[in-house]
Amino acid sequence: MIAAARISSPVGELVSAFSEEGLACLVYSKHKGRDATEVIAALFPGEEINRDESRSVELRRQLDEYFGRGRDCFDLPLDLRGTAFQLSVWRELLRIPYGSVVRYGEVASKLDSAARAVGTACGANPVSIIVPCHRVIGADGGLRGYAGGLEAKRFLLELEGALQPRLIS
Repeated sequence: MIAAARISSPVGELVSAFSEEGLACLVYSKHKGRDATEVIAALFPGEEINRDESRSVELRRQLDEYFGRGRDCFDLPLDLRGTAFQLSVWRELLRIPYGSVVRYGEVASKLDSAARAVGTACGANPVSIIVPCHRVIGADGGLRGYAGGLEAKRFLLELEGALQPRLIS
């Protein structure tokens, strides 16, 4: 059985899904224009998905600490589901330190791949924030696609100190 829960955050509503092995999904409620329940159902075809807030207690605590700037890494069991290439990209993303950014091409060179393929794997990341695809930027230093939107990506990078906050005049 898959335990799903909704979580409020400064970057919008998130939806988590836990398998018996760990956190398998943390996506924005509107993930790339799709409802999060569709994303979860695609990750767990044929499996029963129930609303269960109890499995997300520790995730919520760690996210609260992260957004409060009291946590720079997460300590949760993960159940990442993807292709072998996607898993290799996501493992590489987990190595990017808090407060740092890397370019898609840098990740690609470590995996002997192409930047576009890395971008596609980042776009398929089912565990936003925890697997920090928001820390990957374009070759020119610009922000590129993010499932939660570029404003959410900017917010996360500013929170971590990887970008200077924009001044609004």
